[in-house]
Amino acid sequence: MVAVLLGASVLVGLVGCTPAGNVVTDLGATGGTPVRGGTATMALPPASTPNWIFPIGAPGYLASYNSAIQDLLFLRLFTPERKGDGLSMDSPRNLAEAPRYGDRNTTVTITLKKGHQWSDGTPVTTRDVEFWFDLIKHNKREWAGYSPKLMPDDVVAFDVLDDRTFRLRLDRAYNPAWFTANELQDFVALPVHAWNPDNEAPQRAFARLMRHARQFSRFATDPLWKTVDGPWTIEKWSTSGQVSLVPNTRYRGPDKPHLDRVVLKPFTTADSEFNVLRAGGVDYGYLPPSVMAQAATFKERGYRIDPWEGWAITYIVLNYQHPTAGPLLRQAYLRQALQLLIDQKAISRVVWHGSAAPTLGPVPAGLLDEDPYPYDPERAKSLLSGHGWADRDGVLRCVRPGRGAHACGAGVREGQELRLSLLSQSGSTETSNTMQVVKSEFGRAGIALDVRQQPLNTVLGTTVPCKRTEPLCAQWQLGFFGTQGSWYFPVDPSGEQIFATNAPSNMGRWSDPETDRLIRDTEYSDDPAAMRDYGRTVARRLPVLWTPNPAYQVSAIRNDLRGVDQNPTLSLTPQNWYFVKKGGADR
Repeated sequence: MVAVLLGASVLVGLVGCTPAGNVVTDLGATGGTPVRGGTATMALPPASTPNWIFPIGAPGYLASYNSAIQDLLFLRLFTPERKGDGLSMDSPRNLAEAPRYGDRNTTVTITLKKGHQWSDGTPVTTRDVEFWFDLIKHNKREWAGYSPKLMPDDVVAFDVLDDRTFRLRLDRAYNPAWFTANELQDFVALPVHAWNPDNEAPQRAFARLMRHARQFSRFATDPLWKTVDGPWTIEKWSTSGQVSLVPNTRYRGPDKPHLDRVVLKPFTTADSEFNVLRAGGVDYGYLPPSVMAQAATFKERGYRIDPWEGWAITYIVLNYQHPTAGPLLRQAYLRQALQLLIDQKAISRVVWHGSAAPTLGPVPAGLLDEDPYPYDPERAKSLLSGHGWADRDGVLRCVRPGRGAHACGAGVREGQELRLSLLSQSGSTETSNTMQVVKSEFGRAGIALDVRQQPLNTVLGTTVPCKRTEPLCAQWQLGFFGTQGSWYFPVDPSGEQIFATNAPSNMGRWSDPETDRLIRDTEYSDDPAAMRDYGRTVARRLPVLWTPNPAYQVSAIRNDLRGVDQNPTLSLTPQNWYFVKKGGADR
């Protein structure tokens, strides 16, 4: 059915297009002489506008490009880096030395590396890290990274030992690999001397900083954001989302920038980005999946084509707190039926042209060994009819209300239609077509699905955790923000941020004691069975609907732009980028 729906209509505006203009470079992907300076322009994802600079995230501002930019300005103590085929937290870019666990994994001692300083010349010290910790400790409900009983609740004391060393005393023993990857990854130094010169209480300081963080139009001019310790500083940040970064001349890390400038350029749609890429207007862009057949032509023009695979999963969020949809979505049989109607393999192959693969559960697919709900529309229809749903004028209605084994379920009214609405991000033809396929498959089973599309920031700002009594909760039932993947994991892909009860990015407020127990097992134990059991069980419980997980993008990078590493966690390292030219001396 997918091929019939899309075969004649996918991306009519792009079919037959060929790269325009001259060859951008006659260099191959290797060789050449490095040159100093220059400006590299990178395309941002479609309909994605960087809109948060404060390195303490707020709900609704968690897009990956926001954190990627923040990490170029403010160094994290520990950063994931690709090592061979895996990921490691042992990066030369880390602000700190490797953590030292003691007292049977109930304490961790951390020493900052020597020589780091802020852009005004002030040394980076443990007081700057303590300032960050105090801000989240006393304002944890406002921090989008807060999950009850985890950071900062799991730290009993933050002990400053000297200007470069501090010790955390924990509330219990933790799996060191998990704690480093999932808790210490949040730690960042903030310039206490510049951001809190009057030594305000953490609550007052946080409120003031948040007011500055919401002044989007002043990101480039506000003196607050000029004090950085990362390799870059802001030159321009327009309200349209274009960001220009220049080197921080006081940066003391090992990876000082080679370029004069990096420009991150926004686009409303993938089509508009493709047109600019064809014209040579970006040095580091991406090909929409529908035009992958033109990859060879781009290679001839001097680009290398490199899929950016993410350590991620993709899904449709379900709002369990919605006044009318919530009771429906809380029925396990209904979630199973909806999942059985999503033909992930066909959508990956036809809509995404092979640049996506099925999501199998709550961890990256490589960690799971089966799809618990392969496409099976007849089984889906049987589940629905077996629980009291019957076709009335093309739409299913509940004819057996109640809590019984063969009834519609608690909270579902007699005669209630099986009708749902989905808020999906705009800007991607592949995402639009995916949702149309889902809508069609649901419709063939008698489920009415209304699809609305909005820019990514709007979707992220709407599909936030809510209580059923709050007006915002009535504004969305299902949500999708996964054109480039819905959730990118730290090195350890546990679920405390997205599927634990009251987790900060548990957008639909899924709550299940068994899920919580399995997540805790991954936090406390380094036994691989803990992660395996969590993945298999939660895959079947369906806190969300699993959908094809696309590559973050299929990158098209000029051959004369080198040093690009496409980190699976989506961090950026433009300080390592540089241009090359044929022969000659370095200019």
